[in-house]
Amino acid sequence: MKRGLGETERLLFAYVQMRGQATLRAGELAKPLRLTRPQERNLLSRLSKAGWIARVRRGLYLVPNKLPLGGKWSPDETLALNTLMEDRGGRYQICGPNAFNRYGFDEQVPTRVYAYNNRVSGERSIGSIRLALIKVNDRRLGGTEEVKTSEGFMAVYASRTRALVDAVYDWARFNSLPRGFGWVRRELERKRVRPGELVDMTLRYGDIGTMRRVGVFLEREGVDERLLRKLEKKLPKSTGLIPWIPTLPKRGSINRRWGVVVNGKA
Repeated sequence: MKRGLGETERLLFAYVQMRGQATLRAGELAKPLRLTRPQERNLLSRLSKAGWIARVRRGLYLVPNKLPLGGKWSPDETLALNTLMEDRGGRYQICGPNAFNRYGFDEQVPTRVYAYNNRVSGERSIGSIRLALIKVNDRRLGGTEEVKTSEGFMAVYASRTRALVDAVYDWARFNSLPRGFGWVRRELERKRVRPGELVDMTLRYGDIGTMRRVGVFLEREGVDERLLRKLEKKLPKSTGLIPWIPTLPKRGSINRRWGVVVNGKA
């Protein structure tokens, strides 16, 4: 939309500002703006393509509370994610690279928002916000904290300890091993994470491979034997071996207790 705002577009923004709303749904404008459904649909499509409003899905749009300077606008990433999840009736938690950066594990700033959720899978764009949505079972959601953003929205993040467990559990997706072991060591040394809390979170949200790898790590760190046994008793008997660092060749000393080939340093 090369031209400036026309009368109908101005009426739309005036309507939104008067009602103090952040979203528009298809069918909502037809009566107050005296539009036919095709006219309304074309109006929303034009504004979305021009970057004045942001499409969440067909028929649902986020709108700014005032006209954007320069004619381009994109929503806050938390607003975008919250709106999508509320529309789907789902739960989410921001995870992976975003959580790693938030807690100071990794200085790299992600170019998209990673979120475990129980409704949607795949890449989505809402305005300029890119979402990497990872659909998981309800049981894998939890271990979270709520954070108020600078824009005043509430974001749900994986907690510090949960983020460390995710670094081991979802290492392939997040490219987080062996770096993740270094993050765990630092957090334990600084007493920002307790060994017992890490064990409990691993038991609740990890899998067999996660428990084995965390078990080897904590044993090497000299953690209380009672915590090690708590992990160990949840492991099924197996003669199979997994690599401690899955990105390296499966060569090294064998830790029979955990069924792990210790194939590197962390």
